[in-house]
Amino acid sequence: MARWEPDARGRLLDAAVELFAERGYDATTAAQIAERAGLTKTTLFRHFADKREILFQGQENLVAVARDGVERAAAGSAPFDVLRAGVLALCAMHGADRRELGRRLDAILASSTELTERAVFKRATITAALHEALAARLGDTRRAAVLADVGVRAYYDGFAAWVAGPGDGPLADVVGTELDAYAVALEAAALN
Repeated sequence: MARWEPDARGRLLDAAVELFAERGYDATTAAQIAERAGLTKTTLFRHFADKREILFQGQENLVAVARDGVERAAAGSAPFDVLRAGVLALCAMHGADRRELGRRLDAILASSTELTERAVFKRATITAALHEALAARLGDTRRAAVLADVGVRAYYDGFAAWVAGPGDGPLADVVGTELDAYAVALEAAALN
């Protein structure tokens, strides 16, 4: 593959996933990833701080999309509907191609403490962004905190079910079902 071909970040992701699956995360070097992608190690480090970050590319986009979804929720929406707008906006970032990638990444992430810790950090970053956006929109930081935690849990639970599931429906349908279940649970908790 020629070094000048486009989509260096995507090629690095594909190469990293392949090599981590073949050799393991710890046994794979940045140089091997760059070589598999048909790029130089310098190009890899121009895009990513280290080999781990290749798997977590796009985190900034997820944070921005979640915030934007909350901000774009219709005026006068109920708090849970504002949350739903933010979480479903996240789902729009994942097409059918992400389902297979998610399947492959699950095993890779589970194989490395370093990657598991980084995944937890990513989840916390998305939760914090949702919390901030919800607090600004709703004017209530405690309610925003609870909603952000519930929303991110529904998003991740839905994503895991979508990746593991046999269907070909959109992620938003699965996450929407999770959100509905959490809405019912929150309503029931408020009655007790």
